[in-house]
Amino acid sequence: MGLLGSVGRLGSFRPWLIAGTAVALAAVSGCGGSAPKQGAATDADYPGLPHTTVQVSPGSCGTGWTKPQAGLQVFEVSNTGSTPADAYLKNPSTGAVMGEIEGLGPGTSRPMLVRLTAGTYAFSCLPQDTDTITGPTVVVSGGDGASTPAVVPVTQQDLIPPTLAYQKWVAAQLPALITAVQAVQAAVDSGDTAAAERAWLPAHLDYERLGAAYGTFGDLDGSINGTTKGLPGGLTDPGFTGFHRLEYGLWHGQSAASLRPVAAQLTKDVEQLRSDWAKAQMNPLDLGLRAHEIVENTIQFELTARTDYGSGSNLATAQANLQGTAESLALLRPLLVPRMPSLPAIDAAMKAASNEVSALGSVPLSKLSTAQREQLNAVFGGLVTELAPVAAVCDVRRSS
Repeated sequence: MGLLGSVGRLGSFRPWLIAGTAVALAAVSGCGGSAPKQGAATDADYPGLPHTTVQVSPGSCGTGWTKPQAGLQVFEVSNTGSTPADAYLKNPSTGAVMGEIEGLGPGTSRPMLVRLTAGTYAFSCLPQDTDTITGPTVVVSGGDGASTPAVVPVTQQDLIPPTLAYQKWVAAQLPALITAVQAVQAAVDSGDTAAAERAWLPAHLDYERLGAAYGTFGDLDGSINGTTKGLPGGLTDPGFTGFHRLEYGLWHGQSAASLRPVAAQLTKDVEQLRSDWAKAQMNPLDLGLRAHEIVENTIQFELTARTDYGSGSNLATAQANLQGTAESLALLRPLLVPRMPSLPAIDAAMKAASNEVSALGSVPLSKLSTAQREQLNAVFGGLVTELAPVAAVCDVRRSS
């Protein structure tokens, strides 16, 4: 796996885990990556690598790169201007980005690690509240092997069509979700808790497949699918509602009469969700981000049984989460195909994870052997690594 060097807006790196190069610079912002080195890099930071200081300011964008060379190297990107600035290393003819630093403060420097082969390159400098300035084009000769992958940035306009398509897909799923939840309520209202148990899982899985939209659901997501985490009263807290509150009651022998208000509120909430969704506007940035986060959350919550309140259905939920991820990837695929050579590896990892869950069957995680749990975690760990670059590739970058 290779990494296109970048420093995120909040001082942490963003990933470009794209196959085809051995460069390794950074990890996903917010996903376990270490903070970047602040200030200029030293030989101890990157021993044996060439270092070139490049200025970023409105009057001297790209100044300092006078001895171009191929191979793995470090650019000390220094903001000599008076305002914060972003800096991209680009192919000037295609606009493809192979290195970036964002939010570089005045008078500060950060390292950019890249591998260059023969070609033309230029730094673009984007000072705050100022138009983009492109520095001089530099020609690099020679070099063996692959360079750091260069990716043509995705625009807000690129992301709008798949986001709108996803919103329509979610809207089309909500009637079935409501019908499934109403079936749970009807069973509870009739006093048939066994029937309610049977109806609960299909309804819950209908909701879990909508994972890429959860950030747009607002407070309703907590009401519909929240857990006891953070609730002072735990299992008896009035804020513990929705699917998991019903799950706990049904699988712990609570009476139908005591669960009727819970089931009624769940039905009311999913009906409200359909009403709210008709007016919702999903952030186009969310679709790419969720493709990675859904699986990450699956590992954190489902594969640890932290969301099991009695049904033992975490494996089924994990499969539903994979289906939700597949839907977001399918809509993003036209954007990803020309930008991510690693897509076949993502497809293979998705299939491997789905097959692993299917092979284990509908059993609680507690029934699996240690070897089975380790294999399951390994397969999903590989998948979340493959998915990590989707969010970075789909991150909109400033272009003017």
